[in-house]
Amino acid sequence: MKPSHLPQYTDIAKLLLKHRGAFESVAENPEEDAASKDAQELASDLEAMGPTFVKLGQLLSTRADLLPPIYLRTLRRLQDHVVAVPYADIERVVNAELGVRISKAFSEFSERPAAAASLGQVHRAKLRDGRDVAVKVQRPDIRGQIVEDMEVIDEIATFVDKHTETGRRYEFATMVKEFRMSLMAELDYRAEARNLTVIHDNLAHYQRIAIPLPIDDYSTSLVLTMDWVSGRALGSLGPLARLDLDGHDLAEDLFRSYLDQILLDGIFHADPHPGNILLMDDGRLALIDMGMVARVSTGIQDALIKFLFALSEGRGADAADVLAELGEQLPDFDVDTLRRSVDEVVGRSLTLAVGDLQAGSLIGQVLRAAGEAGLRPPGELTMIGKTMLNLDEVARILDPSFEPNATIQRHVEELMHKKMLRSASPGNILASAMEVKEFAEKFPGRVNKVMDALAEGQLTLNVQGIDEKELMRGIQKLANRVTTGVVVAALVVGAALIMPINVGPKLFGYPAIALALFFLAAVAAVWLLVSIVLSDVPQLHSRLRRRSPPKYRE
Repeated sequence: MKPSHLPQYTDIAKLLLKHRGAFESVAENPEEDAASKDAQELASDLEAMGPTFVKLGQLLSTRADLLPPIYLRTLRRLQDHVVAVPYADIERVVNAELGVRISKAFSEFSERPAAAASLGQVHRAKLRDGRDVAVKVQRPDIRGQIVEDMEVIDEIATFVDKHTETGRRYEFATMVKEFRMSLMAELDYRAEARNLTVIHDNLAHYQRIAIPLPIDDYSTSLVLTMDWVSGRALGSLGPLARLDLDGHDLAEDLFRSYLDQILLDGIFHADPHPGNILLMDDGRLALIDMGMVARVSTGIQDALIKFLFALSEGRGADAADVLAELGEQLPDFDVDTLRRSVDEVVGRSLTLAVGDLQAGSLIGQVLRAAGEAGLRPPGELTMIGKTMLNLDEVARILDPSFEPNATIQRHVEELMHKKMLRSASPGNILASAMEVKEFAEKFPGRVNKVMDALAEGQLTLNVQGIDEKELMRGIQKLANRVTTGVVVAALVVGAALIMPINVGPKLFGYPAIALALFFLAAVAAVWLLVSIVLSDVPQLHSRLRRRSPPKYRE
């Protein structure tokens, strides 16, 4: 323990003791005055302890399985109350990072910041070509302060994990490790510049959504120069200003764009609170501050689609089953408790009025139920829950009658169509073709091995409790289809080899025999697919209807 860290240890210990009830309570009434007061005190204490703890509070706002809803809402609104860095310090950082004086790089540079936060502040400027830009400059020495704070937080989290039941249940050290990586990435403005570019390209087809692009030649790890967005934060709009909005269409496009980011693109803006979404002068919405993004792997996206769709349709038990497969099951996990709790949460949501129905709040309650049932939700889902909670607030500003569940149900079909189109990309088709080629090349050798083993009496089948006639029918069906597949592959390969040979009759400028082989291969492939659909799909549906409930590990 470093002597310089002693005050921080003392402050954090007092904080944990003062607010330990928030982490130990199973349920809190969000309307209760006492709970609201305690949540406000926790937010104030974190703000007073500095920028690292403000970010820690924002991380805690993603843990619906850990904190009651009133705490989540309060911590989401955590703001940095900081004094602006003097202009002389900003000028020194910009000069050093860009390798040129501010007066040479910019024709104008406002000395007064347009916004100030704990990690950096933004100044309005103008490039030499007349382009208006925003210049985000990192605070001097902020990295060293955060590194010291993280050492203390890491040691305390490890201690809590070892000596408390709550720590062993939630593994705070793992959470802190992820937090450290996220915070260090946020300190690298080059990563934020890449995030801006990627999300801008992903959402380019949304006419009502705008993302400022970075100016690469004027950006470094400590300085980020990007397009200036002229507009007002949604959180600052008054009731009269909201009347002029095309609120429903804006809310619909914003919500759909986030479903695309999460379930299709795999990278999404994870901090869409009303201060980070601007209403531009031309009526569009601009997403700013891409320092905090989250990623969703391709493997988990399909499961999330099923989870969100089940919630939107009110199928709580199905949502619980998907959640159980995604999350980490603790020793005391009880699947019946999870299914019952999620079903109850979803059932309550069905009785809410349209204006009170919130997707983020529903996900948060489901994650809370998962934690109580002994299931640790995946990190991606906790970030999605926090993002949706922010979107709930934005949707209420744009259109109080907005229905997120209806949007999810309408957009899921379109999402699945887009995912299928992506899976049919030239790269995936080429990979499949290579697999067919490899199969065709190795198939004769594998057949020889089977035949040799059969001739020598060494071929054995380890089969238990099956119908021999059904087995033989299955083997015959498999052999027919494998043979058809090999013939199709041979026809395609043969046609491809003949195609460049300039001999024989031509059809459409190509050798007629090659086209004939392609045609035969296509007919055989269609026949094979039709036979599969007609015979296998009905059997599969029948088996699915008769399947037993999913089993979970104890």
